[in-house]
Amino acid sequence: MRIPARFAPILFGALLSVIMVAIVSAFVLAISQGIHEGFAAQWLESCAKTWPVAFVAVTLVAPWVRKVVGRLTA
Repeated sequence: MRIPARFAPILFGALLSVIMVAIVSAFVLAISQGIHEGFAAQWLESCAKTWPVAFVAVTLVAPWVRKVVGRLTA
């Protein structure tokens, strides 16, 4: 099953934000508290809480970033 092309910006925002949140939250948690017994559960909880914010931010900011990049590149 393929998703219609009109949903590409939303899918882009969802995938990028999931990847970004997963990497950054794991990194920040490991730096601040170290890798400990409850690390995975705490990491998943952190991802679940922060992903909605990242998704909205990426979805709203991506068009502006594309325009800026278009103006800055040849």
